[in-house]
Amino acid sequence: MSRLSDTQPFATRPTAVVAPAEPYPTAAVGSPETEWPAPVREPASRPVVRRRSRWGGLVRWLVTGFVFVAVAVPLLALSLVVAIYWQARTDQTRPAQAIVVLGSAQFNGRPSPVLRARLDRALEVYRDGMAPLVVVTGGRQPGDQFTEAEASRDYLVERGVPTEAILLENEGRDSWQSMQGVAAILDARGLSRVLLVSDGFHLFRVKLMARDLGLTPYATAARGSPIRRGGPAEFSYVVREAAGVLVHLWQTR
Repeated sequence: MSRLSDTQPFATRPTAVVAPAEPYPTAAVGSPETEWPAPVREPASRPVVRRRSRWGGLVRWLVTGFVFVAVAVPLLALSLVVAIYWQARTDQTRPAQAIVVLGSAQFNGRPSPVLRARLDRALEVYRDGMAPLVVVTGGRQPGDQFTEAEASRDYLVERGVPTEAILLENEGRDSWQSMQGVAAILDARGLSRVLLVSDGFHLFRVKLMARDLGLTPYATAARGSPIRRGGPAEFSYVVREAAGVLVHLWQTR
């Protein structure tokens, strides 16, 4: 057996030749064998367009309008009733240029209890020096011999009010006609600041009328009237006055 010398190189084993790996994939790029399946994309969702019916919109408007009316009308009526009650209990007695007494029924020259209570309150504020003049109002009803204004004048004169301090508006058949007559009488004298005297429930409406006629009104309620505060009779008159206010606004606006 031969020995290798120290300087003889070690024999090496033949190295296997490894063929270079073929690039993957082997088929040509773009061929059916090498194409990757395309990712599946969900179709984009389209917004659902809801068509609105014209009739549906009309119905909604009608329902909204009905609800508004159903809520607003009672609130308006309640607010008006509260305002009438508030004015009936608010005494605005103060110096003015004339005291105006709203008329009521009279019986052959004698004031009814309601009219007498109004005249008594006017007499009080006149004696307190609130105004130098008193205007009494109210025309003649069918069959009467006296006007409401004439009965009121005689009542005040009998209690010490000078005749020259009393002015008569004796043509009016209702509150609006009476206030129109009062405005004409006072305008001829250059007067506008008035203290109105009537039953409490009546004051809100006559103040409104006075403002519409260019007057500056304040109000004080009759004391001792048969139409008592807080009673059922007052409530019925308040409801009637609320309707009267609406009618006046409708006719004058």
